[in-house]
Amino acid sequence: MHVRTVKCVVLLAAVAALSACESTSGVKEDQGVGQPSTEQLASSAATAGAAPGSTSGFQGSPLDDPSSLLSTRVVYFDYDVSDVRPDERAIVEAHGSYLASNPDASVTLEGHADERGSREYNIALGERRGNSVRQLMTLLGASAAQIRVVSYGEERPAVEGHDESAWSQNRRVEIIYRSR
Repeated sequence: MHVRTVKCVVLLAAVAALSACESTSGVKEDQGVGQPSTEQLASSAATAGAAPGSTSGFQGSPLDDPSSLLSTRVVYFDYDVSDVRPDERAIVEAHGSYLASNPDASVTLEGHADERGSREYNIALGERRGNSVRQLMTLLGASAAQIRVVSYGEERPAVEGHDESAWSQNRRVEIIYRSR
């Protein structure tokens, strides 16, 4: 029993020593230890349910905040590839996190392809692209029931043209919110 008492005293001393240490990171001089700064509070209020990095003072839905990743609703793909590009991943992650924290929200992911390849192949490619985005969103906590995938293949180009600048804009998944 004496050993247990000594362990408790040592543990309490360690807790007291740690709480007595004052860290200045993120704490203003007039605030107590452990109190968030005004900037931290504003940032967390602005980003509640929004994408990481959205720190504007926007007062509406995070989906409508032009400085949020959630305002970007198109994910682009490389030629003949259905994997989400690393530079597009943050957009998908932001929407996946939003869906996870808003279980009543739902989206349709519209998969598209450029004009190269057969109609059937491009329908399948658009579906693979939509499913790739869906998988990433569900890994972040979104429910599969919140996400519907539709493929239009090459049938609905964003840009008319027969060169790489047009094709690169047609290889995409559009994120369409059905309910917020």
